[in-house]
Formats: sequence, C-alpha cells, structure tokens
Amino acid sequence: MSTDRPPMDQPEGIRLQKALANAGVASRRVIEQYIVEGRIRVNGRTVTELGTRIDPDTDLIDVDGTAVQLDVSKRYVMLNKPTGVVSTMKDENSRPDLRRFTKEWPERLYNVGRLDAETSGLLILTNDGDLAHVLAHPSFGVTKVYIAKVSGTVTAQTIAQLTRGIELEDGPIKADKARLLDVSRGSSLVELTLHSGRNRIVRRMMAAVGHPVDELVRRQFGPLHLGTLPVGKARELTKIERGALLTLSRQDSPAPAASEQRRAHDSPQENE
Repeated sequence: MSTDRPPMDQPEGIRLQKALANAGVASRRVIEQYIVEGRIRVNGRTVTELGTRIDPDTDLIDVDGTAVQLDVSKRYVMLNKPTGVVSTMKDENSRPDLRRFTKEWPERLYNVGRLDAETSGLLILTNDGDLAHVLAHPSFGVTKVYIAKVSGTVTAQTIAQLTRGIELEDGPIKADKARLLDVSRGSSLVELTLHSGRNRIVRRMMAAVGHPVDELVRRQFGPLHLGTLPVGKARELTKIERGALLTLSRQDSPAPAASEQRRAHDSPQENE
C-alpha cells in the first residue's frame, strides 16, 4: 500500500467511511471495501487507506466518478415553472414570482438562471451558490433542451439552417442539435439543444428563420430531465440526480479554496 498519504488524511475531520455512510452511499463496511478497491476519490485524488479523514464542509468526494453530497444543508429542487411566473424570488412589479413554490423548504432557495414569463419548464432552485455559478454561467456551456411550438411549417432545410448557424444582432449562433418533431395545422414542434445563455435565444433564433415561437418549454437542463413533473409542481432532486448535477458542476469548478472568491462575483442569468 502506498505511503504517499493524501493531504486531507489528518487527525482532524471525520473518517471517510463514516461521512459516506452518513450521506447514505452505503454501509461503512461496504464503503471500506470501496476504499480498498480504489473507487473513491477525495478532491480528485484516489484514496485507498481506511484511516483517511476528511472535512465534509470543504472536501469534494466522488464514488465511481459520481459526486456525493456531504453537506446536508444544501437543497436542490426541480420546478416545472408555469407560464405567467417571472423567474425571481421577489418581483418589484408584484407579478407572480417563485416564492409560492419554495414555501415547504425552510432554506432560502434561489433560481439558477431564468426562464422568461412566457416560457415554462425546468428550473433549478437551490441554496448552493457554487453549483449555481457553474450551471448559470455561459462560459461553462451547460446544455439545455427546449421544445418550441412555432408558427408555420418547418422544413428539413430550416432544421439544417439552425444547426449550421444563423446571424443575430448580437452575433452568430447555432443549435447543438435540432430536430422536427411534428407538423400540424399550420404549426410545428421543434426540439432545440443549446448551450448558449444569451437572452431569449430560442425565440430569437426561431424568429430569424421565419417561425415565431407560440409556446416554449425547457425539458432538460444538463443531466436533469423534467419527466412527468406536472406544471406548477416542485420536488427535491433524487440522490442520483444530485450526484449527476454535482458531478457536472465539479468538472469545471476551481478547487474548494477558490469557492469564496467565486461567490463574490454575480453570475450572468440566461433568460430564455
């Protein structure tokens, strides 16, 4: 066994297997086997020593490449935002806002990014500022999937144009993916996958190719899928969903020591 002890393996903190058992990953005995097999990493470094101790407030743990949530004070909620609701916790103009959807959770939650009032669909609510920064900031390129009901009959040529790229007033843009789902009675359903966070980008793209959006819903945000969650309902993410989301957020995240610096900067908010 290697004698090169990881820097987090100090008398301070709690044993790794206890922290992971408390997080609901598995029993301590099973986790000890995971450690011996090299399936657990702390701050990106594989650990194989059963005496490893961690600080659950600062150390980042993953099992088989999937991040584990140790900080139980962090809350992650998925909302299927209805139309007519603005993406803010308190609207200065007294319009319907997001507060009504967070009453059952004691933590002060806030939204990751925005959907405009006319757009429905998947919105993440959390009190995890580090994760919100990564997910909302355009530079991290988190993908989102939208279903747009648009006016007119969309052709294969139009779909190709969307993926090839079009010119808007604030620069060129192209969809990562685009496909035609249906055409019926003078309207079409189009699925667009984008990683852009530019303002009202889906509506502007479709208008630019001659098919204004009548209805728009965001079905997917990174690894999260709206699924069968009814409009106007919110639920906590499952353990698997939290793991996927945290794994995504840590792929481009700076080391834990930089987290306070990141909190000092406001992240741009997309408004689809």
